[in-house]
Amino acid sequence: MATQATSAIITCAPTGAIHTPTMSPALPVTPEQIAEAALGAASAGAAIVHLHVRDPQDGHPVQDPGLFKEVLAIVKDRSDVVINLTTGGSPQMTVDERIAPAVELAPELASLNMGSMNFGLFPMLDRYPSFQHEWERRHLANKDVVFKNTYADIERILKLCGDQGTRFEFECYDTAHLYNLANMLDRGLVRPPLFVQTVFGLLGGTGNDFEDLAHMRRTAQRLFGTEWEWSVLGAGSGQMRLGTIALSLGGNARVGLEDSLWDGPGTLAESNAAQVERITAIARLLHRDVASPNEARRRLDLRDSTAR
Repeated sequence: MATQATSAIITCAPTGAIHTPTMSPALPVTPEQIAEAALGAASAGAAIVHLHVRDPQDGHPVQDPGLFKEVLAIVKDRSDVVINLTTGGSPQMTVDERIAPAVELAPELASLNMGSMNFGLFPMLDRYPSFQHEWERRHLANKDVVFKNTYADIERILKLCGDQGTRFEFECYDTAHLYNLANMLDRGLVRPPLFVQTVFGLLGGTGNDFEDLAHMRRTAQRLFGTEWEWSVLGAGSGQMRLGTIALSLGGNARVGLEDSLWDGPGTLAESNAAQVERITAIARLLHRDVASPNEARRRLDLRDSTAR
């Protein structure tokens, strides 16, 4: 990571697979809603949109390549934003289900989770006395979820997607995931610059205290030197707080309704674009410019960096 503060790469994750429709009326569900959310985020300053899809009828997470195609057709027609497809999907999915869209659609960027972990959403149950759809309660209540990302899984995704020219956003929920990535860098399975998304505040991963962020950053700096781009994802109440710290230290930030439904204590965010507007305003208060999609492509060495 460069020692001087360059422009900030802002990522927006519009919908994800954690939150449910009951939790917020702003959560996009249909392909059209997800595409419009991505376009709004791009207009507000996001250089990258990290995409999941949902069943258009009840909003449960799916990995249907056909639905992704619908979203991509709309977004690509109206924006040059960098599209980042998930290979994480939902922890309840098989690895084959999770990687199908990225394998079929060969995006320029895809997420890649760097280790297996327990994954607990059950603390959110107490906040909602009832749900619109029965699947929501089952989804949140499951205490038997292991988010499977074995070394074999990771190497398979690196091979299948990397051979198509896809680069990766490496999602690291704990320091062990950083060491996994360093091992693969040492073995030549990945190449710099590494786009490292450090994730804070999800039960099963590291916490969302400043000391957690500082420890992850120190570890990554020691392992990767100048060969990485650092971004911070803070879940829930940590989104703006940790994103601000990252921006003040010369890093990048991710926001979006996948990670937090809120725009301040007790106030639901009206849209993904509203969160992007807030984090870009913070970046500019810190005298950071906001990177364009093409600048993000150059810095992350994406496939389309010379074609646009």
